[in-house]
Amino acid sequence: MPKVLRIINRFNIGGPTYNATFLTKFISEDYETLLVGGLPEKDESDSLHILEEYGVKPLLIPEMKRIPNFRSDREAYRKIKQIITEFQPDIVHTHAAKAGALGRKAAKSCGVPIIVHTFHGHVFHSYFGKTKTLIYKLIERRLAKLSTGIVAISPIQKEELSSIHRICQSDKIKVIPLGFDLMKFQENLTEKRIETRQRWNLNEEEVAIAIVGRLAPIKNHSLFLDVVEMLAEKGIKARYFIVGDGQEKTSIEQRAKELEKKYGLKVELTSWIKDIATFNAGMDIICLSSDNEGTPVSLIEAQASGVPVISTDVGGVKDILDEGETGFVVPKKDPQSFSEKLQLLIENKEIRRKMSQNGWNFVRDKFHYTTLVKNMENYYAELIEKTRKNAK
Repeated sequence: MPKVLRIINRFNIGGPTYNATFLTKFISEDYETLLVGGLPEKDESDSLHILEEYGVKPLLIPEMKRIPNFRSDREAYRKIKQIITEFQPDIVHTHAAKAGALGRKAAKSCGVPIIVHTFHGHVFHSYFGKTKTLIYKLIERRLAKLSTGIVAISPIQKEELSSIHRICQSDKIKVIPLGFDLMKFQENLTEKRIETRQRWNLNEEEVAIAIVGRLAPIKNHSLFLDVVEMLAEKGIKARYFIVGDGQEKTSIEQRAKELEKKYGLKVELTSWIKDIATFNAGMDIICLSSDNEGTPVSLIEAQASGVPVISTDVGGVKDILDEGETGFVVPKKDPQSFSEKLQLLIENKEIRRKMSQNGWNFVRDKFHYTTLVKNMENYYAELIEKTRKNAK
């Protein structure tokens, strides 16, 4: 029975936690698997409740932190090597940058035969200046050479990794989309909508618009608030919700209060909401305004809830929504285009109704965890067979 050691950056809210949890929980009994990861940063909400919900018990490495630190990185590396020595995995599969760096180096040092890394996103634009970005690219190119295989979560991301940023050759990259437990977003939609609308004092005629994600610079909430102001200046009425937490919370709160005072509109900052399925059911539109993404979980969950979406054209967004049928994609950093599409949806209930019906059908099979697990099992089997042939 092949053993898989799965290593994730940290257990914070987002796609990597769901991906690692479902692969650990639902992979076939032909594999023995162990999940290891770090803890969230101070400005993040932890996602350990997701693992608890599915009965997954990880090993925690508190030293695995997002920000590079020689002392904590060295200790995390030592602990990973110790786990590898004790668990003796046939496959080490890392998820996201920090886990990818420490985990792949440790696996190579310990002689693990198969090393796989999943890029859930990347920092090759919009995060840092040119010099720092180049350094990160050089590091990832070296790490790619240690890897038996690389997983991209969308065709667009594969193209970015291979052709645009030249991290490795395209034949080393396998596209395996994320997978989620989507049925909960379809269950009892009417009751959940009533519950959420009552919770936030929304009457049925009010259009409720949400943006869900970390309150971090890369998510560009200022663009979203620019759009809110542009619509308010036109007298277009809606209720707005900003779901999440993070380092930009104070500045976002200040801007929201300014908009409320100037235009008499309502912008609610809700912090993180654990029961996002119930919350989504009460929304009419869900937005994303990021400058960089991998595969945004919030957009998949929104469509599974039957909520139309509007997103900037970043990462694998065009691979996860059906343009014009389940939502709209607009150029990033373009508040004019964003506001035009948002106004169209606010003012056209019939378009929202059509997109609502299309959303579930679009994501139901494509992004279900059973599809993710099946694809990953097939990839593991492919790499195992290839490794055996090369060993002869």
